[in-house]
Amino acid sequence: MQLLERLVNLVALLLDARTPLTFDDIRERMAEAYEQDEVESAKRMFERDKDILRDIGVPIEVTPTDVWESQIGYVIPKERYYLPEISFTPEEISALFVAAHSGRADRSAEDAVRKLLSGSEGGILAGVAGVPLSPEGEAPEARLTAAAEAVAGRRSVRFSYRTARGEASDRHVDAYGLVVRGGHWYLVGRDRDRDDIRAFRLSRLSSDVDDAGEGSDPPEGFRAADHVQAGPWGPGEPQERARIAFSPEVAWWATNGIVGAEVVRTRKDGWIEVLVPTGPGEGLAPWVLSFGPDAEALEPAELRGEILRRLEAILASL
Repeated sequence: MQLLERLVNLVALLLDARTPLTFDDIRERMAEAYEQDEVESAKRMFERDKDILRDIGVPIEVTPTDVWESQIGYVIPKERYYLPEISFTPEEISALFVAAHSGRADRSAEDAVRKLLSGSEGGILAGVAGVPLSPEGEAPEARLTAAAEAVAGRRSVRFSYRTARGEASDRHVDAYGLVVRGGHWYLVGRDRDRDDIRAFRLSRLSSDVDDAGEGSDPPEGFRAADHVQAGPWGPGEPQERARIAFSPEVAWWATNGIVGAEVVRTRKDGWIEVLVPTGPGEGLAPWVLSFGPDAEALEPAELRGEILRRLEAILASL
């Protein structure tokens, strides 16, 4: 048996043991490792292995196997061997994020930070697993870094913002967190002028992110991802509302859980017309089609056209 395999097996054996194991116990359970005919020769090999493991930090302890201390055994205490679970405060996570954007060409730091943040809860970032920290064609890196620094320092920021409808305004926001949805970055924080928590897509900023002084702490239990809407239209901000008619068979459940859905009227034939938030692109079309003959898109014309195009493509393939 090769040295590395022998060392790995010895560590696994001592970690799994419920009580200290004597050398005879170890030799019996690892016969292929310490198979020398002479016990002393096998014991010397074991001692060398034990010293190697101790040199690299494996805490092998020697302890009596009984109250009379007639024999000694070996054990690896799990509490000393395993690393504690790594956790970060939102401030520490933000600092890691900013450090990854140090301007170096080497992307290894960014890759390492993404791995650390992908499972973090309640911090600066949400939904970053497999997503570049600086998506090309998205928010300029300077704005993204400024937003991250604001979150890290619990700062207040000012910037000019253009909504999905093209309405421009100046915003004063206490920065709470950053979220990635659908390849877009969102700054989440308390809009001071509206006294409400809002999400701002960084690619819609029309100015730099300027520091405006000390910010406020997020409310207890705050999760930035909860404030970036997502629905049947896909991730991101809804830009307008589509008018959809549902048959009586599905209308009672079709829009359950969709924030912003609003019943407009019930027609004489029993069908119910509902206004549903919709975002950019073609995200809502597959959702409408999933209801089959029990749903009809009424508005906007672009949505009806996309559904018709998909239906024609299906017919052409038959």
